[in-house]
Amino acid sequence: MTNNSETFGEWPLKRLLTEVVGSGPKSADDMTREQAREAFQRILASEPEETTLGAFWLANRWKRNTPEELAAYTDVMREESVVTAAPDVDPVDCGANYDGKHTSALLGVGAGVVAAAADTPVVVHSGDGVPTQKETAYKHVLDELGVRTDLEPDESADMVDETGFGFYYQPAFNPGIDDLFERRDEMGVRTFVNTIETVANPAEADVHLGSFYHLAFAKKLTDLLKGSEELDYSRAIFFQGMEGYDDIRPGYTKVAEWNAGEDLTDYEIETAEYGMEMESEDLAVDDIAADSATITEDVLAGEREDQFADAIALNGAFRMYARQDVDSLEEGLERARDAIADGSAQAVLEELREF
Repeated sequence: MTNNSETFGEWPLKRLLTEVVGSGPKSADDMTREQAREAFQRILASEPEETTLGAFWLANRWKRNTPEELAAYTDVMREESVVTAAPDVDPVDCGANYDGKHTSALLGVGAGVVAAAADTPVVVHSGDGVPTQKETAYKHVLDELGVRTDLEPDESADMVDETGFGFYYQPAFNPGIDDLFERRDEMGVRTFVNTIETVANPAEADVHLGSFYHLAFAKKLTDLLKGSEELDYSRAIFFQGMEGYDDIRPGYTKVAEWNAGEDLTDYEIETAEYGMEMESEDLAVDDIAADSATITEDVLAGEREDQFADAIALNGAFRMYARQDVDSLEEGLERARDAIADGSAQAVLEELREF
């Protein structure tokens, strides 16, 4: 739907390009919070012409968005697009990059199920073939496992309460962002939408677990959370995930941890310290969706004791640690392995299939 520009304020995207953000990466100015809010309101209303919108997205990419701009975009998304449905339990919100993985196994489903079996509820959310990569995301692995994914938000919340693990489907809970699919696809590069959709928080969770490519970006994301008027996270952990996803990479991983009222802290995880001698290449698979599903099923059934079993247990432990259900990753690993060994994790998967 296209709205007349008089519905908004004084800053159509073309004016923002001409007077504020469009003069190049070195000389462009940052927007005020009000300007950024109006820009995204116009975008969600399909008001800008396609060329203008593309230019605006590229200008934002070149100059790099400030946390204040990203917080403004996020608040508009939450106000005008996101449909929330909070389960009775308070889960860990796992917001991986929506455009997916294309090289390594996607372990977050298995990790989330293991955590749920150990009494740490987890929610994940994704779309379907999201630009720019349009690769394998949470939905595709769950589909391969025979878990229903075409869910309305209320159904997703019920799934969490019934099984401890829940999936929220972007077209259902964030339709305004889903409506931007074709325009994002035509861009060919990521836009700020790829950043803000990961913190949509459809389950109104208190804890967020996400990923980053560089530590400076984790600081920007934390400042986004602090600056948002719509998000109420009290705790967030970001780490350098495999392919930007929320799977801890083998070897060395940088982690950034934030609690409300405190400064961001960072530290490292070495998988070798937990007896896991593996490299990123060891987690590569050919068919990401199908192979990830098969690996997940086998690990949850206790039929694998290899690098994939180690990685799923460690990522499950990290979700427990994020929610502060354990004091250390060592304690979380023990719980994760117990949940697999006693059949609890496999039982959660069966409950998900029956939902």
